[in-house]
Amino acid sequence: MKAMILAAGLGTRLRPLTNDRPKALVEVAGRTLLEITLRRLDSVGIRHVIVNVHHFADRVIEYLQKNHNFGMHIEISREDVLLDTGGGLKKAGWFFLNEASPEPFVLHNVDVISAIDLTKMIEVHKHSRALATLAVQRRETSRCLLFDENNELCGRQAGTDATADMVRGARQVQALAFSGIHVISPRLLPMMVEDGIFSIITSYLRLAGFGEKIKAFRADEYYWRDLGKPDNVAQTLEDIDKNLVSL
Repeated sequence: MKAMILAAGLGTRLRPLTNDRPKALVEVAGRTLLEITLRRLDSVGIRHVIVNVHHFADRVIEYLQKNHNFGMHIEISREDVLLDTGGGLKKAGWFFLNEASPEPFVLHNVDVISAIDLTKMIEVHKHSRALATLAVQRRETSRCLLFDENNELCGRQAGTDATADMVRGARQVQALAFSGIHVISPRLLPMMVEDGIFSIITSYLRLAGFGEKIKAFRADEYYWRDLGKPDNVAQTLEDIDKNLVSL
């Protein structure tokens, strides 16, 4: 099984920690976000990974070389222009399509730390035969994804007071926060007709509107934190001290 780590962002919310390095090389408890994500993937048997890079790209490449790719097979997808999540995956899509019988793959933001059970999430994805499975939680967020009574994507909402943007009808709707971790069928890749810079959520919503199954994996019981801000990094260090999460 393979994975892609989204690590190309500028890390502007993490400044000043990213003034001299990419966010992938910001450290938590002596380990970089990139190492933490790679070891999480390795722990569930994923050893073939592609990492997209842009900001301080050479620093990431040198870091991986210095650490012998942490014993994994790692490819680099260099983006001269930031392509966002959808554009980044589309550019790196070749990595997942050169197999005789392609397996689902994991797409993982580099700036999230979680204890989400990836093995269980992968099993749920395979059992449901979904096009994509998204780890979601019931928590406060400025942008929600909307799922129906079957836990299938049906829309999104910019805020609690905003009008819901529905792509198909649903009897019941639940608003959930996306956690930046996906399990995806390679069938998605040729369906991504969007070009250039675009969010993968745009593709998901369009395809859900056409009846494709984009499923929610409820991860409410698991630790999760977005490390997009210095305060969140500091909070994670406190959580480690309290044994709420281990790296």
